[in-house]
Amino acid sequence: MKKILILVFLFLFMGSILPKIHAQSTEELHEQIQSLNEQIEDMEHTFNKLEKNIDDLLWFQRVGDVAFVDKVYIYGPPKWKEETPNAQDAGNPVKFWTYVIIPKNVDPDKKYPLMVLPHGGVHSDFSTYYTHIIRELVAQGYIIVAAEYRGSTGYGKGHYKKIDYGGLEVEDVKASRDYMIENYDIIDKNRVGIMGWSHGGLIALMNIFDHPNDYQVAFAGVPVSNLIARMGYKTQEYRDLYSADYHIGETAYENVNEYRRRSPAWNAHKMKDTPLLIHTNTTDADVNVLEVEHLIKSLKAENKKFEYEIYQAVPGGHSFDRMDTKIANEIRVKIYKFLAKELNPPNPIRDVKALKKAAYRF
Repeated sequence: MKKILILVFLFLFMGSILPKIHAQSTEELHEQIQSLNEQIEDMEHTFNKLEKNIDDLLWFQRVGDVAFVDKVYIYGPPKWKEETPNAQDAGNPVKFWTYVIIPKNVDPDKKYPLMVLPHGGVHSDFSTYYTHIIRELVAQGYIIVAAEYRGSTGYGKGHYKKIDYGGLEVEDVKASRDYMIENYDIIDKNRVGIMGWSHGGLIALMNIFDHPNDYQVAFAGVPVSNLIARMGYKTQEYRDLYSADYHIGETAYENVNEYRRRSPAWNAHKMKDTPLLIHTNTTDADVNVLEVEHLIKSLKAENKKFEYEIYQAVPGGHSFDRMDTKIANEIRVKIYKFLAKELNPPNPIRDVKALKKAAYRF
């Protein structure tokens, strides 16, 4: 629908300027095209905001029967580079929204484990795509925090262009973890886990690499692991997301060390003793298995203790263990069992029947 509306706008705009084209210079036409591109970009962000507002309503509708859903406004570190270093707001913390999801049956006199859940996508947001996973976590007694870290969509062009993939977004997610412990007495600060898939998996890994004492366990599903390799097998359109002026600003060819700095596979030496489970799938067309294999080999080379499983051509590709298929449900039970060993939730899920009950309450 969004693309259709943009095309309609483009058609009407072109209809208004075609009669004037013959009288315009090449430079004037270039300026008009540039203006049109900027208007289309602004419209895309407007539609993203609308989609986010609709999805927020869906959150209440889909999990409101079992959980309190809130959004709080917090902050992380200043931007890693300023477009205008002398501007009045240069150096200010980056503000962002974060979801807080609390089971309705919590006892305010008890302590509960916290699950930090960073979303995936180069530019994306925490959406109701995660509905069943959230219900499954809530059923176990986890409190959940999900940051809309810098670069997330649905919050306008400014937030979108603060993206810092593999950089300070990691600290935004850590800030959401700290916020919860500082503000919610029902959270046990010694029972904090982090789990994420794809880009969220990268953030989970970098969090336990950089902050090993702040998480008791981690799960990284199909994690982006090697941005240098990724720049090699992805399209030019994808590479442009990273080399954009407001982002890294250089290609991997121009600054390979910057891409290396942001890649878990090249930071495996920083891992301490946080229990870690990694999953990947040989038919993943988004995060090619070669990236995760590199991560696994790097961790082994550093003599790190962790668990992993390379699934062989499981249907679903990149989403293989987040779907609602029988095999995906079975795999998630294994994930929850791994997490529960360290976090001890009040009602751990031990089988698919319990996982299904989380979705439907029977």
